[in-house]
Amino acid sequence: MKIKAMLFYPSGPIYQRGEDRSQGNISSSAATVMRAPNDMGYVSAILKKNKFEVFFKDYQTELISEDNLISDFKEQNPDLIVVSTTNSTLIDDLKIINKLKLIKTDIITVLKGAIFFNPDLNVINKLNLSNVDYLVGSEIEFVIEPLIKSVFFKEKNIDEVSGILFKRNNEWCKTTFGDWFSNIDELPFPDRSIIKNHLYVRPDTGTPQATIVTSRGCPAACTYCLTPVISGKTVRFRSPENILNELRDCYFNHNIKDFFFRSDTFTIDKKWVTELCTLIINSELHKKIRWVANSRVKPLAEEVLPIMKKAGCWLVAFGFESGSEETLKRIKKGATTRDNLRAAKLTKLAGLKLYGFFLIGLPWEDRQHISETEKHIFDINADFIELHKALPYHGTSLYDETKEMDLLEKDIIGQNYFDENTVGTQYLTSKELVDFRKKIMLSYHLRPSFILKKFLDVNLNFKVLYNYIIFGYRVIKSNITFNFKFTRNL
Repeated sequence: MKIKAMLFYPSGPIYQRGEDRSQGNISSSAATVMRAPNDMGYVSAILKKNKFEVFFKDYQTELISEDNLISDFKEQNPDLIVVSTTNSTLIDDLKIINKLKLIKTDIITVLKGAIFFNPDLNVINKLNLSNVDYLVGSEIEFVIEPLIKSVFFKEKNIDEVSGILFKRNNEWCKTTFGDWFSNIDELPFPDRSIIKNHLYVRPDTGTPQATIVTSRGCPAACTYCLTPVISGKTVRFRSPENILNELRDCYFNHNIKDFFFRSDTFTIDKKWVTELCTLIINSELHKKIRWVANSRVKPLAEEVLPIMKKAGCWLVAFGFESGSEETLKRIKKGATTRDNLRAAKLTKLAGLKLYGFFLIGLPWEDRQHISETEKHIFDINADFIELHKALPYHGTSLYDETKEMDLLEKDIIGQNYFDENTVGTQYLTSKELVDFRKKIMLSYHLRPSFILKKFLDVNLNFKVLYNYIIFGYRVIKSNITFNFKFTRNL
């Protein structure tokens, strides 16, 4: 008899649960869409390889209620549940797990989230984790197989499963963290047969968009970012051939033609980028697929952007973060405002659209810092922007710095980067920062020149026009209420 597993994203607000680095609040964002649940796709593929029967549902994205989740649980009667959580949703997710454990007391519960990477046990012990059996803090696609071989097949000692926490004598114990698997080509592709791919779309066209993890890890030392913590400081690239084969699988077996290449540092190795793009150009998928990628402004070789466009890239997203040289230096971004402007210029010259991410509310920032960021946002003039309020995640040096400055009024768990998640900075209240963000988001998107450009971009494609209108409505709805006394100070 097969062992049954139920994997799910719980009901509630829509969060980027598969993104350990950002864990973004989709509902309050300007132009961000929910990405495919690759973490659960990988888990499903590995469980099926080990003869599990798998059920998956993304309750939050399907807008399905908790009552339906519980009903599915009773119907499936699984032996194992795997839940993906975020810093912001953890408390509510635990409440759902508690209810399921009451229904079936012998269920094995696995909770995966970035907060569980080599955590301070004092933080863990403050949480109500009585109904959770295992916490996964490392990349779950590398953890799930040894974990089930220990729990269900008794082939491994639980102490030998790296990247997890387990209970011994009702006390949480940690195994080793930081043992990153290097040959990621050996992973199976995410099981997209369990995923409702139409839910995860390219934001302008509304067509299904798959996430392709092209590499893992980042050598940068940005103080606010979890990637080097969760995935290590060495970039582990997939081979271009392996990536192309996954693209083929998506295109021919799932009719997916749009892709998000997930990598914190997509352009860091121009030789690898060139090899991948050349492979796509010389394949049967050339001019049939379109994709976007994240990158860093430095290093960025000018010659890689045109070949990316030729291979189907239409947009590049950069974490510009700040217009303040002091802030860029203190967050250890490894780039300057001049580097930001260069990357933006090169991207536009290559005929690619530009998505810019910015960050305000670092502990030392005052009005001058964020005014410089405001000016920088307009100088870069990206096609799409998002402005986040700094959220000091557990495990980052930003958390330590924020705590040392006594700016953590309440526990950061349960907060997100659009809300008043800290006291503020040494000079600005959290309310002032929230109001500033809302003002910038409105003033940027409601400019006549910006609106005209979006109409020209539509090029009589009424589906794209409709989606732009929807995102415009989201921007207005999310940001219309703020204190108009917070004025620009340049």
